[in-house]
Amino acid sequence: MFGRLRITAAARSAHADAYTAFEAEDWPLAGQRLAGAAALLPTGKVQQATWFDAALAYKFARDWPRAFEHGRTAASLVRRGKQEPAFWNLGIAATMLREWDTARDAWAGYGLRLPPGTGEIDEDLGPTCVRIETEGGQEVVWAVRVCPTRARIVNVPFHPSRRFGEVVLHDGVPNGERVYGDLTVPVFDEIALFTPSDLATLTVDAEASEQADVEALAELFAQEKYGMELPSTRRDMCACCSASTVRQERVVPVGSQQILLAAPLDHARELLDRWQAERPAARAWANLHPAA
Repeated sequence: MFGRLRITAAARSAHADAYTAFEAEDWPLAGQRLAGAAALLPTGKVQQATWFDAALAYKFARDWPRAFEHGRTAASLVRRGKQEPAFWNLGIAATMLREWDTARDAWAGYGLRLPPGTGEIDEDLGPTCVRIETEGGQEVVWAVRVCPTRARIVNVPFHPSRRFGEVVLHDGVPNGERVYGDLTVPVFDEIALFTPSDLATLTVDAEASEQADVEALAELFAQEKYGMELPSTRRDMCACCSASTVRQERVVPVGSQQILLAAPLDHARELLDRWQAERPAARAWANLHPAA
């Protein structure tokens, strides 16, 4: 690893101890030791890698101030515009700390072109999927990327501990794919909840005679920038299958069923009444309440 570099015995020992902690996934200790070892190393690729891993360890520890600090050091040692991962990790840490100028510079340093601007990045960078953590386990949800490392959830999670409209910080390496028609999108793993949503999940018992009736309800809520989900379409799978390429088909069941909604309670009631009034013989609803 060190080649012909003149490394002191203290630096070699510190380097070895740091990676022992890293391999043991003791992330706070690894970050501390890696930063200490990097400071003892001469300029070069080994030092670059050690600073990068120090920032990475603090990212895994969710110690964002230190991940930011060491991420800036790691990024300063690599070339801009070459898709160096040091810039990506710095972008994640800067985003989590809402250091928007640094985040924008990190994405540019990585080689991404974002629309010009200042302050918080809030773009529409297209659809994606994110694997979120709920009180009931992991769940893959559809989202819209608002920056390279954040996405806004655009369907109603099945577990009510998570909400439609949340913005989540996600990792940069995909862990699976979802295919819907001609669209293939990556699945990113959630790192943290970035912005909560005030739209609690509601549940309602609905009766819809035809597929078009269900679609009309979904469209009505979407027009108001709210959400609707059918629990009957849920697919449970093992972690291995979830991390693979999964083709999703459009399934719209009809008849009596439970439906999940994301909207203020009174407004949801108003929209349901409007939906039923359009075809009262074919549509009905009852028992609207917050999901437990």
